[in-house]
Amino acid sequence: MTARANPAPPLRGRRRGANATRQAILDAARARFAADGFTATTIRRVAADAGVDASLVMQYFQSKNELFAAVMSVPVSALGHFSAAFEGTDEGLGARVVRAFLDVFETDARSSAPLMAMLRGAIVNEQANEQLREFLQERLLVGARATRAVDEEAVLRVGIVSSMLVGLVMGRNIVGVPALTAAERETLVTLVGPAVQNVLAPPGRSQPREAS
Repeated sequence: MTARANPAPPLRGRRRGANATRQAILDAARARFAADGFTATTIRRVAADAGVDASLVMQYFQSKNELFAAVMSVPVSALGHFSAAFEGTDEGLGARVVRAFLDVFETDARSSAPLMAMLRGAIVNEQANEQLREFLQERLLVGARATRAVDEEAVLRVGIVSSMLVGLVMGRNIVGVPALTAAERETLVTLVGPAVQNVLAPPGRSQPREAS
C-alpha cells in the first residue's frame, strides 16, 4: 500500500516567512502528488498537510495545475502552449496540438528537462506514469474547455490524443526509434497532425462553443 502524506502539526510560535511557507506548500504537494496522484490530490489536502489555509495555497499557486507544475519544476509559461493550440478554428487544430506538444517536450529547455524526467520515470514507476498521463490529458482538456464545449466523448478523444503524443515523444526521445529521431519536427507535425485532427475534430462533427 502506498504511504499517505501526513498533515503537518498546527503552526506554533513565530510565523513562517513567505519563502518558508511557499516551500512548505511545495513539499506537502510533492508528497501528496506522489501518494495520491494528480486527480485525487486537492488544494485542501495539500493545505492541510502544509498546515496552512487553502486560500493561502491559492495565493501562491493559482490552480492545481500550476502547483503541480511548480512541484515538477515545469515553468508556468510552458502550460500556455497547450491552451494556445486550441485558439482559433478547428482547421489546423491537429497540427497545432502536435506542435505544442513537441515544443514543450523538445524546444523549451526549462520545461523539457523535468517533463522528460517524468516520462522516463513513468516507464518504471506507476505513480509517475499516472501523474504524467493525468497531467497531460488535463492540460489538453483545459485548452479545449477554454474555447469549446467538452462532452464525455470529447474527454475520450483528448485521452486518445494524449496517448498518441506520449507514444510519439517516447519513441523519439526515450526508445530512440531511428526513423523518429532522424525526422525533422515539422515533418512529424505534417504526418501526425492529420491523425490528431481526425480524433479531436473529425469531419462532420460540430464543435459548439461554450456559452459566454
